[in-house]
Formats: sequence, structure tokens, C-alpha cells
Amino acid sequence: MAFPEASGASVPPKTRHGRLTEELACRIRSGEWPVGSSLPSETALSKEVGVSRHTLRHALKTLQERGFIELRQGAPSRVISSTQPRVYSQDFNTLRDVLRYPRNTYRENKFERYVECDATLQPLLKSPLGSSWYQIGAVRLEEESKLAVAWTDIYILHKFARVAKMKGHAREMVFEQIERHFDVSIGRAEIEIRASSLSSEHAQLLDVAPGSPCLVIVRRYFDSMGEPFEITVTRHPETRFTFAMELRGLARPPSN
Repeated sequence: MAFPEASGASVPPKTRHGRLTEELACRIRSGEWPVGSSLPSETALSKEVGVSRHTLRHALKTLQERGFIELRQGAPSRVISSTQPRVYSQDFNTLRDVLRYPRNTYRENKFERYVECDATLQPLLKSPLGSSWYQIGAVRLEEESKLAVAWTDIYILHKFARVAKMKGHAREMVFEQIERHFDVSIGRAEIEIRASSLSSEHAQLLDVAPGSPCLVIVRRYFDSMGEPFEITVTRHPETRFTFAMELRGLARPPSN
């Protein structure tokens, strides 16, 4: 099969896998493989386009990095975008934006339960042993593609449990619901970011391979008295989310 050349003034890719990447991207854009559908198997697709599986895998990896497809171990690749490279990013205009997620995502709660702060949870919750909490386990999805952007465990004081049943819960940050409905204000917040890998349980919930790299973000919210009232632990699979921050006013002041 001949590889189509790019239109307009752009320069066609020189490498074989580059040309294949553009061909496959063009077929996705045309709707041959709609968002949510799966590509043919590697064996079938490599035979169809007349390239080795090594070249095909290189092209598929590039399509994943550009945001068109999601690679799944042991299963056909899934189309997640037909328009532009889709990297879920978040720009921070204020420090409060660090605590929020983009408006084009929402949570889908998978379970809710009361838990007690024990020796295992205490380092995370920073709360007295035996204190009562309410845990919400949820997957965060992108609006259009329904791609699972992250898994989040949300711990809130038991007295705030009814926020999970309130209107707009899926699209609003829980701390903002608590602030508005319970007259609580954030005195301070802590944010921890670290690299990790996904357990089999979390990998299954996010439809990725067990052990896949992920970005873990822990947020702790403290009230005006310095007491914790919400802690979230969010796991982002590799390539599905990017945090972006711009800092200004960093010029060194003139010396006297």
C-alpha cells in the first residue's frame, strides 16, 4: 500500500514508520476508525499496510504519544481522538488552580464507604487513630472520548459524606462542595507528587497493563484551625495527563 503524502506545505515524513504514522492518522481523522473503536490486530494491520510488526509498533507508539490511540497489552489499540493530539494538561493561573482539574473531565464514583483511621491510613490522613472518614473511589474521565484520565481515592470527614449525593458532585471538586455547603474554608493545602507504578487493581480500573508507570498526586486540605478534612490520592497513567505551570515575576530585583 502506498503511503499518502502530507497535504499543503508540510514536508512528508522521510522514515517508513513516519509515513505509516501519517497514513494511520489520516485514516483515523477520516472516520474509518471512529473514536472508541479498535484498530485491527497488529498481525492483520501489518499485513494490510505491508510493513513489519516492528515498524508498525513504532508507528502505533507515535500515534499514542500524539494522543490518537491508546495502546493496550494483549488487545487491539483503541482510538481515543480523531482531531488533534490529546494530552490532558492543566495550566495554573492561580495557586487555587493547582487543586482543580480541567472542566472537560468528570468523576464516576465506583464505591463509597465509611472507614476508620488506623495505623495504615494515619500517615496519609494525618488524623487521630480511630477517627471516622468517608472514602470515595472514583475514575476521572475525559468528556468526549471517555478515556480514563486517573483513579482517585477521596477521603473526607464522615460528617461531609452527603456531598457524594449532591447535585453536580461528578463535575465539582469535593473540597469546593464542602466549602460551600458546610461553611468550611481552606486554611492551607499540601501537595505531594511522586512517580510510581499501577497495581493490578488500579491498572484494571484504568484499562492499562499492571505495573504501568503512573504519576501519583496527594492533596491534603486543612481547615482554618489546621485540621485535615479531605485527602485525595490520584493516580495518572503514563501519557494521559500533564501538569503545566508558568511562573512570572522571577527577575532578580536591581541591586542598590
